[in-house]
Amino acid sequence: MDSSPVVMPPHVARPLRLAPFRALMLAPTRIGDPASARAFSRPYRAVGGRLARWRAQGQLWSDESPALYLHEYTAGGITIRGLVGALDVSHRASRPEDCAILPHEGIHPDQADELADRMTQMQLNPAPILLVHRATPEARAVVQRVIRTPADHQFTDRQEQRHRVWAIRDATDLSVLADALAGTRALIADGHHRYGAYLRMQRRNPGGPADFGLAMLVDQDDTPLFLGAIHRVLTGVTMAGLRSAAEWTEAGWVPTAGRPAIAGLGGSTLVATDSETWATLTLPVPADRAPVEILHELVIPALPEGPRRITYHHSVDEALAQAVPGQAVAVLLPAPDVALVERIVAADRLLPEKATSFQPKPSLGVLMRSLRDE
Repeated sequence: MDSSPVVMPPHVARPLRLAPFRALMLAPTRIGDPASARAFSRPYRAVGGRLARWRAQGQLWSDESPALYLHEYTAGGITIRGLVGALDVSHRASRPEDCAILPHEGIHPDQADELADRMTQMQLNPAPILLVHRATPEARAVVQRVIRTPADHQFTDRQEQRHRVWAIRDATDLSVLADALAGTRALIADGHHRYGAYLRMQRRNPGGPADFGLAMLVDQDDTPLFLGAIHRVLTGVTMAGLRSAAEWTEAGWVPTAGRPAIAGLGGSTLVATDSETWATLTLPVPADRAPVEILHELVIPALPEGPRRITYHHSVDEALAQAVPGQAVAVLLPAPDVALVERIVAADRLLPEKATSFQPKPSLGVLMRSLRDE
């Protein structure tokens, strides 16, 4: 885990602008193939050459002219559609109400620096950050009209994700979308550190390709991303210590019998276990606050010892596998609500690190942006 302090990234100012760009796309047989990730590994300065060789071999497609792209993908029975474009990050907001992009987690500066260095050396945005917003009727009408036309690309990748991609070049459609998106505010669903890297790249080299970063804007009212919890394992913490912290913070602590405790997970109720002892933990959560905030602000600081380390797990089974009596406690959290996350960021507040898991994410390599092409 990065040891640098967590900070709030700067805010991009309205109007929100997604600009057309010339997309790169891996061949369908390479998308979703773990081996393809090697093309984006060290040495990063050699990535351009690797991609040029793949292009010559027919393993990489590049668009001939700029476009906004509508990308639809289906994974695990969930279909997501989003507009993919070059996000203008060249203007900073001085007031919260002027913000176009809303982060809900802080970033580690060292990690943002590393990603900025990597993308600068590659001269590539290898994947879009995921943003969610509430689209206007005008923007949604354009999307609905586009999906009724034949897709420019349609395929199933190596991870069984199904994809359809349309290039939007019609001047009227682009104008309608530009007007509709100008006043929107988008929540970062995935890619906080890449967003921070975009801002650092822009500060280093303003006035050129680094004024933009690749983003996918999903209409959460049309094809919503699923929002799940990220569970914690507190190493160096015992169940007795966690119970003491719960009592100190006036949280409800109820011993329970094994896995049936998971049925009580939800609302302001968490589940804690060291794999032998189980309990539910009901937190005093005020309105417009999330349980994960109270856990980190009140309960963890009240522990008599530890934690020496906190690890994060996207599934219940992953977290439970790390619980050890007397050594590590798994804390299972309820899934947050998107509307609650939006209210929290609108109040200019951040959630603790790794508080949300928006799913599904698109496979790597469907739409990429070369900084050399601009």
